[in-house]
Amino acid sequence: MPEPTLALQSRAFAHIAAFHPELTALRRDLHAHPELGFEEVYTAKRVVEALKVCGVDEIHEGIGKTGVVALIRGRGAAGAGAMVGLRADMDALPITEHNEFAWRSAAHGCMHGCGHDGHTAMLVGAARYLSETRNFAGTAVLIFQPGEEGYAGAKAMMQDGLFERFPVRSVFAMHNWPAMRPGTIGINAGPMMAAADRVSIEITGRGGHGAHAYQTVDPVLVAAHIITAVQSIVSRNVKAVDSAVISLCAMQAGDLGAMSVVPGSATLVGTVRTFSPVVQDLLERRLHELCTSVAQAFGATAVVTFERMYPATINTAVEAQFAGNVASSLVGEDNVVRHLEPSMGAEDFSFMLQAKPGAYLRLGQGDASGKGTCGLHNSRYDFNDDVLPLGAALHARLVEHALPLPVAQGQTGLDHPR
Repeated sequence: MPEPTLALQSRAFAHIAAFHPELTALRRDLHAHPELGFEEVYTAKRVVEALKVCGVDEIHEGIGKTGVVALIRGRGAAGAGAMVGLRADMDALPITEHNEFAWRSAAHGCMHGCGHDGHTAMLVGAARYLSETRNFAGTAVLIFQPGEEGYAGAKAMMQDGLFERFPVRSVFAMHNWPAMRPGTIGINAGPMMAAADRVSIEITGRGGHGAHAYQTVDPVLVAAHIITAVQSIVSRNVKAVDSAVISLCAMQAGDLGAMSVVPGSATLVGTVRTFSPVVQDLLERRLHELCTSVAQAFGATAVVTFERMYPATINTAVEAQFAGNVASSLVGEDNVVRHLEPSMGAEDFSFMLQAKPGAYLRLGQGDASGKGTCGLHNSRYDFNDDVLPLGAALHARLVEHALPLPVAQGQTGLDHPR
C-alpha cells in the first residue's frame, strides 16, 4: 500500500479502497489481454462492462475508433451544469513481455509496458465512486482513449467531435511514474512532456565498386558527416536555458552481404524533442540547412522530412495549481512535487491541452527509494497495483473540487479553476 499519508483519511480513498481487489483483478485482466492502438476491442468491451456495473449515466462507444466516453451527473438539478474531463489511455506496446507472473501478456509481441492498464483501472475506480456518491454539481466526463503510443488517439477522438459533444471546461490526466515512490504526486505549472517530431534524411549519391571508391559519391560517408554535424545544432544554436534533443537513431544503407559495393543511397531516421515552438522551428530549419549543405559539399543531395507528431504537453498554470492543491489534500503537501522536472518523452494528451485548460500529473509507483523497480517501456515492467485506490481517488477528487456542491449541501471544496 502507499505510505501512510492523508490519503488514508480521505473519504474517497477509503471508499475506493473497499473495492481495491476488484480494481486489481480488472487491471490484471487488461494486462493479460493487451492491444495496440486502435485495436482495443477487448479493452473497450471490458471498460463498457465495468462502467455499466458502476452505474454511470451514459456510455458512448466508438469515439476515435475504439474510444469510450462515460458521463456521470452530479446531484439534482445541479448535475446538468459544467463538465470536467478525466482521461485515461488504454493501448499497449509492441514489446514481447518477459515477466513470469500469472497475468503476463497472452499476446506475443504485445504488452502493457507503460501502465495504461493501470490508468484504465484507476479511471474505472473513479467512475464507481463518483456514480455511488454523486458528491459534485455538474457532469464528469470520463474519457477512455485509444492509441496514445504513437497513434495520436487523443487527436482522433477530438476529430471525432469529443469536445463538441462533451464541452468540458477543463481536462485532467495522470501517468504512473516509477521514479517516484508510492504516495507521492508530481506536477508542474508549465511543460510536463516534450514535443515529439520525426526526422528522416534521404541521402542520394552515386554507387559503385568499393575498390574504386573515387568513382562514386559515397552516401555512407555523407551520412557519417551529417550524423556528426547534426550534434552541433543543439549545442551551438539553442540557448543553454532552453531544452532540446536531436537523436539520429537508425541508418540504412547498402546490403550487409555486399562488402565491396558502395550503395547509391542512405537513409537516416531520428527524433527531435523540444518544449518551445520557437526552438522547434529553429531545429527544423537548421536540420534542412545543415544536411543539405553537408551533402552538397560531397557532391550528393539530402532531402529532410520533418514530421510534427505530438506537440509539447503544457499544463495551464491555474489548473496545475488547482490539481496540486487537490493532490495535497490527499497525500499532504510534503508528498506533492509541484515543480516536477519535465520529461523529454512525449504524450498525446498534449492535443487535449491545446484545446482545453487542464493538467497532467505523475503518480508515484516505484519502490520506497523512489528509484523504481522497472522503468516504462521495459519488457519486465508491471504496474504497481498498490496505487490503484490513490489514483482513482485523485481522479474523483479533481471532479469533486472542480464541480463543488453548494455549501448548504455540505461541500466546500478547494479553489477550483475557471
